[in-house]
Amino acid sequence: MKGLLFICLNSGILLSSCNEVPAPQESVSQSMETNNAQIKRQFITANQQLMQKENDEMDYYATSHKMAFVRTGSGIRYYVYETSAQGDSIKNDMVISMDYSVSLLDGTLCYSSEREGRRTFKVGQEEIESGIHKGVQYLKRGDKALIMIPSPLAHGLLGDFKKIPPQMPIVYDVIIY
Repeated sequence: MKGLLFICLNSGILLSSCNEVPAPQESVSQSMETNNAQIKRQFITANQQLMQKENDEMDYYATSHKMAFVRTGSGIRYYVYETSAQGDSIKNDMVISMDYSVSLLDGTLCYSSEREGRRTFKVGQEEIESGIHKGVQYLKRGDKALIMIPSPLAHGLLGDFKKIPPQMPIVYDVIIY
C-alpha cells in the first residue's frame, strides 16, 4: 500500500509539473520586442509633447512681445531688430565676436557679456550651445537680434547645472561683430 501511495503521489507531481510548460524562446523574445516597441512609442509621445509645449511657449513669447520671429527648420527662431547695412553674412568656420545676454522665456537673466565678457568663437567649432552656431548663420556682422533656442539645441534634458533649468528654451539677445 505504501508503494502504491508513493507511485500515486509521484505520478500526481509528475502530471502537475507537465502542465507548467515553459514558454518557448520565441514567445519570450516577441514579448520583449512588444515591450520595447511600447516603451519606444511612449518616449516618442513624451518627446513630441515636450516639443509642442516648448513651441507653444516660444509662440507665446513672440506674440506677447509683438515680434515677428522667423522660424527655422531646426526649431530655432530669430528676430533681427536692427539690421546691419553692410555686414558680411555669417558662415561656418568664421570667427565672430558677440555681445549677448541669455535669458529664460520668462525674462530671467542668466548670463551676459556685461558680466562674463564678449564671446569670440569659431562658428560651428567651439564649445557653445549648438543653437547659437545655427542661429548666428541667419545673421550678418553688425546685426542686433534675438535668437530663441529650443532646449535640445540649448542645454537639453539636464540644463547647465547653474542657471538654466532642465528642458528650458533660452533667448539670446546678440550684437554680432
